Amino acid sequence: MSSSELIFEYKNYPLIPIKFYYNGRETPFIDALLDSGGDFIVIPLAIAKYLQLKLSKAGHVDTAGGTTILYKAQLNMILGDSDRKTIYENLQVHVSTRNDIPVLIGRHPIFEDYEIIFKKHKNQLVLNPVKK
Repeated sequence: MSSSELIFEYKNYPLIPIKFYYNGRETPFIDALLDSGGDFIVIPLAIAKYLQLKLSKAGHVDTAGGTTILYKAQLNMILGDSDRKTIYENLQVHVSTRNDIPVLIGRHPIFEDYEIIFKKHKNQLVLNPVKK
């Protein structure tokens, strides 16, 4: 986890740049939606297929968009940009069979590692590391 504050500019939605990588394959940086109502990170199946993740079935969940099947997978994630970043290794994510959703960053592990501050008047999302 980064020991310094991370600040992200945003307009309408709290987006965080992230990159996933697994077994030598990596995505470009993706704007992921910070989802304070979600428990975990959810990625679309297309990203899981691109990274060639090993999937195990997690079950069915009801979402705002309807019922979907979720799978679990392990991968590595870079949160931030090339200047300031946090690396999460062997991170469990959930994979949705729906490809019409953005990457969702739920509470685990981000809300455990950072105090999240929304500065709407400045159009900023601030992540302050939690001292453990």
